[in-house]
Amino acid sequence: MAALLVDDARSPLLPGSAQVVVIGNFDGVHRGHVEVIRHARGAAGERGLTVLTFEPHPAALFGASPPPRLTRLSRKVELLSRLSVDTVVAQRFDHAFARLGPVEFVDQVLVDALHAELVVVGFDFRFGARRTGDLELLRSLGGSRGFSLLVQQAVADGQGAYSSTRAREALVAGDLATVLTVLGRPHSVEGVVRKGDQRGRTIGFPTANVGEIEEALPKNGVYAVAVDLAEGQGFVHLATGVANVGVRPTVATGAAPSVEVHLFDLPEARRDLYGARLRVHFATRLRDERRFSGFDELKAQIERDAGAAREALIALVPQRPGWF
Repeated sequence: MAALLVDDARSPLLPGSAQVVVIGNFDGVHRGHVEVIRHARGAAGERGLTVLTFEPHPAALFGASPPPRLTRLSRKVELLSRLSVDTVVAQRFDHAFARLGPVEFVDQVLVDALHAELVVVGFDFRFGARRTGDLELLRSLGGSRGFSLLVQQAVADGQGAYSSTRAREALVAGDLATVLTVLGRPHSVEGVVRKGDQRGRTIGFPTANVGEIEEALPKNGVYAVAVDLAEGQGFVHLATGVANVGVRPTVATGAAPSVEVHLFDLPEARRDLYGARLRVHFATRLRDERRFSGFDELKAQIERDAGAAREALIALVPQRPGWF
């Protein structure tokens, strides 16, 4: 699948054939997003299906704190590709793009650059400078410019709409069951293994210290995890394990939150992971993070955590292809 990160989506980007264009942030590619894409794919038929998204989050441009992201762009593209999307166009959201009025956005981006014949958006979609364009205007402009509009309503369960906000709130609360319900898979973070203080080795539990993480972290605590290793153009399953998310109160004071993973049953050839890129999937929350009186107590607790993680993962790992 083609993925284009563009500074200016106002010049022709795609072949001149008609496209179905779906617009949205798609952070997390959750179950609501999946329904939008499935409907769009069904409507597209033989036409190309293009997702138009934005990088970075528009809130960052205006001095607001953007919400913690659930998926970095590369992961978003990977997940969308599984839904038979043909192209993802990630428009760099800068001041020049933010100044486009609604009519300019439609004419220059949707019509001239993306050749939209059908545009698919969510029920609360707004567009153009200062979000002045609404669904009524988009439908009217489409009628005069040769594209139709499909509006997707919220997709929900008994607890509410599937949304990125709901998934983030559940992560903060350590509620992985709700995260799994909303996303349809465990939440994951991605980063590079860097050298830590190597204290885990001294008590028999070496850990991979995962840094350069962009994604939202779950509530501080200990988790059963499945871990993938970047290889070639994708990721392959590496191992299961137990991860600590937090500040390591027994061995560090005033530390920034970190992710440290002890991996089970690693073959000898895989044990040097420094510089490797890992993807950590949070399967089950085991307990809160807490301070221990010393290394002996810490080691005993890690042994219990590892046993609990192995037990929890026995039932979960066989489902992995459907999750991840």
